[in-house]
Amino acid sequence: ERYIDDFAKAGSSIITVHVEATRHLHKVVQAIKGHGLKAGVTLNPGTPVVTLEPIMDEADLILVMSVNPGFSGQGFIPGSLKRIAEVRKMITASGRAIELEVDGGIKTSNIKEAAAAGADVFVSGSGVFSTPDYGKTIAELKRQAGSAKS
Repeated sequence: ERYIDDFAKAGSSIITVHVEATRHLHKVVQAIKGHGLKAGVTLNPGTPVVTLEPIMDEADLILVMSVNPGFSGQGFIPGSLKRIAEVRKMITASGRAIELEVDGGIKTSNIKEAAAAGADVFVSGSGVFSTPDYGKTIAELKRQAGSAKS
């Protein structure tokens, strides 16, 4: 919460806040939007998806963490696919154009399933940087994600 002004001044276009990091999620989202920025809401693996319901009318992006936050290189939590699908249903029901992002353990071996579950945006740290050819890996990630949508 205390860094919103700094990130806005630095030129951010989207600021994402973890549901678990604040008691006043709506207030934080409003503060972000008060700067003319898009507001994202992040959900950790252990937090129920239903926690998002009160903020669906305000969020511009939902980020589903598919690992527990803390460090790179963790494996994708398989139950995240169900969570992504549940959030996608909530987004569809809202009638709003909310992006659905997934972060954690995304690799060429699982991005297609995450896309098929409903994710639009993918974060892949070690899934790219642990490979010898970043460009080739990124191209394959894009191909796999795109093939799930067609």
